[in-house]
Amino acid sequence: MFRQVGIVLSLSMASLGVSAQVVQNTTAKPGTQAAAQAAPVRPVDAAQSASNNSTMAELQQLIQNRTLNELRTTYNGNYGASLLFKADDLTYYVAMFQQKNFWRVVKTTSEAQAEQTYKAFVEQTVQLADVDIRRIKLDAERAVTEKLISANETRLNALQNDLTMQRQQEQQVAARQEQARQEAAALANERQAAREQLNTLQRQIRMLEEQQTKLDSANSVTSQDGRRGR
Repeated sequence: MFRQVGIVLSLSMASLGVSAQVVQNTTAKPGTQAAAQAAPVRPVDAAQSASNNSTMAELQQLIQNRTLNELRTTYNGNYGASLLFKADDLTYYVAMFQQKNFWRVVKTTSEAQAEQTYKAFVEQTVQLADVDIRRIKLDAERAVTEKLISANETRLNALQNDLTMQRQQEQQVAARQEQARQEAAALANERQAAREQLNTLQRQIRMLEEQQTKLDSANSVTSQDGRRGR
């Protein structure tokens, strides 16, 4: 029973016509390597002109008929490779794809060649995906760096605002302290003036009291002399 391959089964004939490169049927021969080094992707019009009996069309039909088994699938970034098996005639299909579009296909009845071709395709996907994977990582690092920049800018603004407020508070405290010192100095002067005034008044009072005492004493003596003269 055909087991659905995530990217492979989602393809339609229209999508295959856009980026597929067909490698015609091959069979196992002594000394034959993976034969997986397919030619570069052909232009769209050339791919669309592929005949209905091409390996690509054959593979697509088998996929639609659910007559293939998925043996292996490897993903690397936007690229992938699949090894499919047609059990009724022991035929292997090795496919490379990019973003849900078949790129290369090899058909063979040799298990060794199929495995070797699959490994070669996987290695190619690793190399092809390296740039995309690096781009994804760099984009993630850039996003994280931008978040850190934003967080540090927010922190910097907060510290600047705190420093501004602290300086304002220090200025206000210094102004209040200066005002308090001036008021204390004025009060000290007023107190000194009041004490001097108090001392002056007290001296005047004592002088008047002394004069009053002397007058009282003189009047007392005069009164006594008067009584004696009678």
